[in-house]
Order: sequence, then structure tokens, then C-alpha cells
Amino acid sequence: QVQLVESGGGLVQAGGSLRLSCAASGRTFSNYAMAWFRQAPGKEREFVAAIRWNAFTTYYAESVKGRFTISRDKGKNTIYLQMNSLKSEDTAVYYCAAEYDSNWSGMAHGMNYWGKGTLVTVSS
Repeated sequence: QVQLVESGGGLVQAGGSLRLSCAASGRTFSNYAMAWFRQAPGKEREFVAAIRWNAFTTYYAESVKGRFTISRDKGKNTIYLQMNSLKSEDTAVYYCAAEYDSNWSGMAHGMNYWGKGTLVTVSS
């Protein structure tokens, strides 16, 4: 059974940092692009960041560029999202997702697998 399990969420003050992790199990994800999405209360799920199978090509939403960094450890089947200079508008449930790299779209509807999410709350 394929599972993506997020961890690392919590409560942090504005300006602080958090590191999210997403551990994949049930199969190897070396041929998958991995992504982070988030959904704030009352809003649609939005793309945050992604990393291709080669671990070098990355994408970021404009709202997080320069503050968030995505990385992956293929040996551990894990990806990370380092979040710095957090703002209250970063408050959301953060979801890990995987899409077969050859079909890369970066769109939520294109993802093959999803985690259940981890809550990040940034207090101002």
C-alpha cells in the first residue's frame, strides 16, 4: 500500500521557521516528481513547491520564493520543505503529493498520490 506521510507541522511565530517532511512508503518514488500543496481555511488547494525525479529541478510558487526550499533524499524516499520567514498567510494544511515524472504537470489533478496533510499555524 502506497503511503505518503507528512510530519513537522505545528505552531510558530511569524518570522520563524519549520521543516516539513514527507516519507514515502509502499514503493520507490525515484521516478516520481514530488510536490507540496497547501490549503488554507476557506480557500482552494494551491501549489507550493515541487522537485523533479533528478532532485535538481525545482519549482516554487511566487508567494514562497526565497523563503521556502524543497529537497529530496532518494535513499530515504523522503522529501523536505524548509520554510523560513514564515508569515501568517502561510497558515494552512500542507500536503505532500507525487506525480509520475514523465507525466509532470504540477497540477493538483495530475498527482497520483497524496498524503493526509500536516497543519502549519503561523501566529502574528
